[in-house]
Amino acid sequence: MSKNLVGNHIRKLRFNHDEMTQQQLADKAGVTRQTIVALEKGNYSPSLELAFRIALVFKLSLEEVFFYGDTVNLNDQVNDN
Repeated sequence: MSKNLVGNHIRKLRFNHDEMTQQQLADKAGVTRQTIVALEKGNYSPSLELAFRIALVFKLSLEEVFFYGDTVNLNDQVNDN
């Protein structure tokens, strides 16, 4: 089974925000913990509304939380040059 092309930094962001649990993020975003698990594993692409709600929890832009395709690898290559 292939993973979605929409990726995210949610796990790292939770850790950097006082080690927020999946349940705490789920409560703040108005979803179930299982939704957060699926997002972190890359098994689920969020709706635009949910993506905004999660970004708001972390007080970040969508692009700081989510990426499309190989965006992370492309950014790493640009920053290394």
